[in-house]
Amino acid sequence: QTFFTVFVRRSTMQLINRFGPLIGRVLIALIFVWAGFGKLTGFAGTVGYIASQGLPLPQLAAIAAIIIELGGGIMLILGWHARLAAAAMFIFTGVAAFIFHAYWAVPAEMVQNQMIHFMKNISMMGGLLFVVVYGSGALSLDKSGSAK
Repeated sequence: QTFFTVFVRRSTMQLINRFGPLIGRVLIALIFVWAGFGKLTGFAGTVGYIASQGLPLPQLAAIAAIIIELGGGIMLILGWHARLAAAAMFIFTGVAAFIFHAYWAVPAEMVQNQMIHFMKNISMMGGLLFVVVYGSGALSLDKSGSAK
């Protein structure tokens, strides 16, 4: 190996280590911020959908969803109390997967779509768990680079 290839590899890894956690947090948070904003601007529709699933107190559930998705998403992007935000979002996403994407309990023509949404939620939980365990990284308000 030449000096150049070692330098490029080391520099590339340094960039990934520095910016990777920030980019990862932003990518995980985008869907939550988008969904939370949509729930906020379409509050009546959100309440109606939650009520249609048979959940009690749909207005309160909608407010909680907005706080977790929009508030938690912004906290995750900023890296401010990121572990706490990611933990709340992890639980919320798991509950939402089982309540709103129960592919095993829908008509046959809806199974594939709901299974994709269910698996999307499970996959997002993996990214959120990573933040809970390893923190938000150096480019954050928390500046946590390792598990505490």
